[in-house]
Amino acid sequence: MIQLYSAFLQIPGLEGTDASMSEQLSQLWADTGFMRVPLAACLVLGILVIIWKFIRLWMIAAKTRQVLRDVDELLTQQQIREALELTRDTDAPAANILYAGLERSEEGTDRVMKAIENQGLIEMSKLESGLVILATLSTIAPLLGFLGTVIGMIIAFQSIEAAGEVEATLVAGGIKVALLTTAAGLAIAIPVSIGHNYFVSFIDGIVIDMEESAQKMVDTLHAMSK
Repeated sequence: MIQLYSAFLQIPGLEGTDASMSEQLSQLWADTGFMRVPLAACLVLGILVIIWKFIRLWMIAAKTRQVLRDVDELLTQQQIREALELTRDTDAPAANILYAGLERSEEGTDRVMKAIENQGLIEMSKLESGLVILATLSTIAPLLGFLGTVIGMIIAFQSIEAAGEVEATLVAGGIKVALLTTAAGLAIAIPVSIGHNYFVSFIDGIVIDMEESAQKMVDTLHAMSK
């Protein structure tokens, strides 16, 4: 962020000022023009979704590790009923998946696998909730910045056309809007994209743990049925 702020200060008209950082940021906000509202909305929404998703996934991961460890221990001791009660009373995606399989433990391995697959799809969709917002923001934010760039350049050329001559003071305003909106759009999209990819990787790790535990459960049930 400091480097980004320093880069903003390299824009003509912003360097060498005696204003404080808050004053300069306020000036940047004003100079962004009409595109500042949708860009600010993207920034706020992205921050809120990232915070919410981070907290939720870490809570789910903690519950998942605990329930998988407990269920594996019970299945090792072939305590199917206790494992069924544990997964039924635990609010976690892994518990819901294992419960769907354990509930049909007496119906054969094929039914158990089918139940696990169906419940897994449901839990996967829940884990991925909110990611589409981040993916959309990482695409929309730079597009809004580029839109502001195009409109800023149009304003600059209109000023030239109206004046009939090229002067720096005539086109500076439009060019400033063009540069700032592009920089703002990219500055929003980059961390949002990083957050999205991090959450995708995090979810993949949770899913792998659940798949391994589900496979252990199927193998245990299959061994007990012989």
